[in-house]
Amino acid sequence: MTTLWFVLLIIGAYLLGSIPTAFLVARWRRGIDLRHHGSGNIGVSNVVAAGSRWSSLIVIVVDLGKGMAPVLAARQINLPTYEQVIIGLAAICGHNWTVFLRFNGGRGVLTMLGVIFGLAPGWLAPLLTVIAFAFLPFGLFSVGVLVTLLLLPILSWFSAGAFGIERSVALTMGFVAMTGLLLVRRLTAKRTELSATVSTGELIVNRLLFDRDIRDRKAWIKQSATSNGANGLNGNGAEKTNGAG
Repeated sequence: MTTLWFVLLIIGAYLLGSIPTAFLVARWRRGIDLRHHGSGNIGVSNVVAAGSRWSSLIVIVVDLGKGMAPVLAARQINLPTYEQVIIGLAAICGHNWTVFLRFNGGRGVLTMLGVIFGLAPGWLAPLLTVIAFAFLPFGLFSVGVLVTLLLLPILSWFSAGAFGIERSVALTMGFVAMTGLLLVRRLTAKRTELSATVSTGELIVNRLLFDRDIRDRKAWIKQSATSNGANGLNGNGAEKTNGAG
């Protein structure tokens, strides 16, 4: 019976994570296809860029819940930690590769944060949130996200007691996997025309640190919007993103 619940929760977590909150909210509030606006990213940062700041609050709450709910459900029925981790990863994969938009989703930052809150209900997740947002005033939120995810497995293993969480190999490896998912999502985006003159090494650095192909954020968003409008890119088109999603 436990195995059945585990399988059902994996499927449920993926489908819940697949709900493209930002896409739906932008359609509802602004009547736009978020893939054809701003950075083209299906995430909260692009909802803000599309001029719907208050609507972004809906996206934040729902995307956090998409990650937290299935993990808390797994905890409620006393599934082991490693199964909770797998269920959380399924929710993140659903957000990143949503079945409802031809497997073209966001970066999963908020959903990932929801999973972390569910797996480690102590001071760890709030601390990491503060660290990530400390980079926001400098326009380096993507760097902050990367830094926090690199710190996550280290803190969960070496400082578990200080944060009121269990020191667990499964938990730490799950956090390593989350970092891997973020890096894969950033690095596997289709190369754009804007990066035609950018070397492969510089492209990798730009994507890892800034989550875009070029350093200039304003030019990236402006050119992305122009390109999206001209070419009518859909879910199979080039992904152009920056920030949380």
